[in-house]
Amino acid sequence: MEVKNFEKINDDKQRQPSMAARARKARHCELAARAAMAVAFVWTVVVQLMHIWRTPRPLREYQSNGYLMVSSNGGLNQMRSGICDMVAIARCMNATLVVPQLDNTSFWHDQSQFKDIFDVDHFINSLRDEVKIVKELPPHMQRNVNMGRYVSMPPSSWSDISYYTDKILPGELKKHRILHFQKTDSRLANNGPLEVQKLRCKVNYNALRFTAPIEKMGKKIVKILRKRGKFLVLHLRYEKDMLAFSGCNEGCTDEETTELQELRYSIPWWKKKEINSTSARLAGLCPLTPEETALTLKALGIDRKTQIYIAAGDIYGGERRLKTLRAAYPNLVKKETLLPPSDLLPFKNYSSRMAALDYIVSLESDIFFPTYGGNMARVIEGHRRYYSQFFEEETNSFENGPFEAAMVLFKSSPFLSLIQVFFVSGILKGFD
Repeated sequence: MEVKNFEKINDDKQRQPSMAARARKARHCELAARAAMAVAFVWTVVVQLMHIWRTPRPLREYQSNGYLMVSSNGGLNQMRSGICDMVAIARCMNATLVVPQLDNTSFWHDQSQFKDIFDVDHFINSLRDEVKIVKELPPHMQRNVNMGRYVSMPPSSWSDISYYTDKILPGELKKHRILHFQKTDSRLANNGPLEVQKLRCKVNYNALRFTAPIEKMGKKIVKILRKRGKFLVLHLRYEKDMLAFSGCNEGCTDEETTELQELRYSIPWWKKKEINSTSARLAGLCPLTPEETALTLKALGIDRKTQIYIAAGDIYGGERRLKTLRAAYPNLVKKETLLPPSDLLPFKNYSSRMAALDYIVSLESDIFFPTYGGNMARVIEGHRRYYSQFFEEETNSFENGPFEAAMVLFKSSPFLSLIQVFFVSGILKGFD
């Protein structure tokens, strides 16, 4: 009897390790199965989202009243704002928009074309449910342009949309079928119909996406800055063209003041020639000087050690004018100091492409500080507000837990099944 009990105990002892091994094996299999299901789910989501992104928006069907060609004018951000207006105008006139021409004759003499700055295919496809956009005129229409059978005009500044729908559409566009707008800056009033405002935002914050090389280099600059910590982008608009245009010469030498005045008189479309710098300054029409910028940053409590990225071209007066700002904030950087010259070679002689890099960095910055309320300041402010609102809505969706997070995915993709929703909620809780 004792022998049998002893044998039974030995059998139990032998079984226990094997049972534990089987339990561990089962656990490992379970974890492997869950991991495999997770990978399968993520892959499914990726494929479905790619399908959604690649699926073009529904084409808006309408009888085109003719072709609208536009020649943008000004710097990058002035042209950007003007293009937003032109898309809205083409939409309201039921016109076919030809991909805009960029300004190659301005102060910067940048010869870049639209396709060099913006993703043309994305621009066309992302707006196909609003307006038809073509890369160029059809051959028979181009022949008419070559023969002068079209109307070219500068539209009136700050016009209501009714100016285009009630006057330009039944007149110049329908009569000639080809209309060319010579200027695009400030050609549409700000306080227009809500649908027009929405379309402007859609163009600015979605359709006007930079080309892949610009995006890649801009992200590289951001990555370098992020490795060093948080950073402030300073749009120091103390550049030669700005000072000449505004007539502001605070802190400039007599020679510099004369140079700025000569430049202002040499550019015919800068209408205001005689400008009193002191009066303009008192009226708040001048950009902050580098010295004033240093005082303002101090007054705002910006730490001396803050990493400050200067989003601008050459500062007028060079290091002489940056001396005070650099003494107050020694951690000043620019794209030229962060990147090797070879990286900037494809952008170096193209002011709009360089400005596009600054645009990307400005969007990603912890703080954006403009020293003048110009085109870039307004466009960046709007874009950052747009991002902030978008991310706030997305973040709020995740506050109530993983199931709600999964439901966000479900709402974003009609192809996701409820089973997948419950599954991803389990994944987000973590493996027990």
